[in-house]
Amino acid sequence: MSQAFAKILGGSNVEAYSAGSKPSGIVNPKAIAAMKELGYDLSTHDSKSLDEVKQFAPFDAVVTMGCGDACPWMPATLFVDWQIPDPKHMEPADFNEVRDLIREKVATLLTTLN
Repeated sequence: MSQAFAKILGGSNVEAYSAGSKPSGIVNPKAIAAMKELGYDLSTHDSKSLDEVKQFAPFDAVVTMGCGDACPWMPATLFVDWQIPDPKHMEPADFNEVRDLIREKVATLLTTLN
């Protein structure tokens, strides 16, 4: 969802990549539904590994989500760790609250990078 919001809010001025240390290969159907409510088709995205996106480094910013000292390193100018609850098993209303929190965090990050 963070990659989608970066594209939505940043437009053609932003290149964003989303990856995980243990990707499942699929995007959570709840995330697809949550983004569809906002008019964005997340079903075209896929779950990528860090190895798949490191070819695009170095990055202006790397955002991690709560991995602390276990976060893998990627070359970047700015490192940010967002303490965001994992919405994977949440009901839709709570999932959407996390979605909206991610949108706010992405908007703030884009402002600081400009």
